[in-house]
Amino acid sequence: MEDYIIKIFQESNQSKEIFVNENLKRIVAVVEAVTTALKAGNKILLFGNGGSAADAQHLAAEFVNRFVIERPPLPAIALTTDTSVITSIGNDYDFTDIFSKQIRAIGQRGDIAWGMSTSGASANVIKALEVAKKIGMITIGLTGRDGGDVARIVDHSLNVSSTSTPRIQEVHITVGHVICEMVDFKLFQRPDSK
Repeated sequence: MEDYIIKIFQESNQSKEIFVNENLKRIVAVVEAVTTALKAGNKILLFGNGGSAADAQHLAAEFVNRFVIERPPLPAIALTTDTSVITSIGNDYDFTDIFSKQIRAIGQRGDIAWGMSTSGASANVIKALEVAKKIGMITIGLTGRDGGDVARIVDHSLNVSSTSTPRIQEVHITVGHVICEMVDFKLFQRPDSK
């Protein structure tokens, strides 16, 4: 059992190393896009299913409350949290509409639509990103495997080239934390203070 536990940690570390080597410039571009949007008074809308829904909520909390440094709250909303909205849309229309209808209701040009899908193929995430693009929102896709349709339609694609859902999710939350920390740094810290 101990050997297997070590193997899991090694796989997780390797997935993160591969990801950063493949995506470093893209991560920087996402940090710049998020920072620019927030400076302009826009907000971040995050969404995904299952573990990605939990990651959306987790990252929204990091932006709204604080991450590492004390700073003002930043506008971020997880579209995965309002069970009345989600279940009414799913019941009256279709589960594929649960995020896109929320984007239509509260998304505005210049906002960030940040969709997460370990497969890159979640129909409700794809539909929401398509609607966001029509509105003029900046779209970010956090994916796995080959990135699927999500990676092909977004402005900024961060893809974990792995087929292991747990390893993909571990990279997703790590890069989410990195983005939060870098946005904090760019918005609130002087370059010589870190």
